[in-house]
Amino acid sequence: MLEFVHEEMTRAALEGRFSPRALEIVLATNLRQDSWRGLIGHDEYHYDNGAIEESDRYLREQRGFLLAGLLTPGILSSWIAFGRLTHTAQDFYSHTNYVALWLEQYDGTPPPASEIDPLRKDLIEGGRLRSARIYLPLDALYFVPFLRRPVMKLLPADSHGRKDLDSPREGPRFEYARAAAVKRTVYEFELLEKLLTPEMLARFVDQ
Repeated sequence: MLEFVHEEMTRAALEGRFSPRALEIVLATNLRQDSWRGLIGHDEYHYDNGAIEESDRYLREQRGFLLAGLLTPGILSSWIAFGRLTHTAQDFYSHTNYVALWLEQYDGTPPPASEIDPLRKDLIEGGRLRSARIYLPLDALYFVPFLRRPVMKLLPADSHGRKDLDSPREGPRFEYARAAAVKRTVYEFELLEKLLTPEMLARFVDQ
């Protein structure tokens, strides 16, 4: 998803749960995943190029780094790990066909986006989950406004530009991806609420 979308979703899910300084670090780390350093050679950060298993593993690793950080005197590493984790979890819904699979169950008018279930096990483990592929340089040129239309005609059907739900310009399915990503971000936070002791949780949220 685009940077402004990640920021809006992360704030919607986490504002009020963290101190302002902690939230800003989580948010900055989330957004840093889309720097050139995070985009080149790191499909696992974004569920790109079919790297579904790799991205799942990356999420587990970041949860582990977060918990390990809470066992040290500092807290910064835990906030950084959570920022990385939330970015990848959010990208799952814009960079895979999860939303399309969820919508398939409705023959007529689907329910509003707010009703999407972000963790349907049968969709995640059913063997039909796919992520779009990146075709360079076309997928990079796709983000240049005046080149978008001609580049779209050249992109393969399974490309990032044709398949991903990165911003509102992608149409009505974007709202389902956004809603699922916000719910997933809340889920990841609430999972920690269940796992951490009250003392560890208080340190983590910095309140």
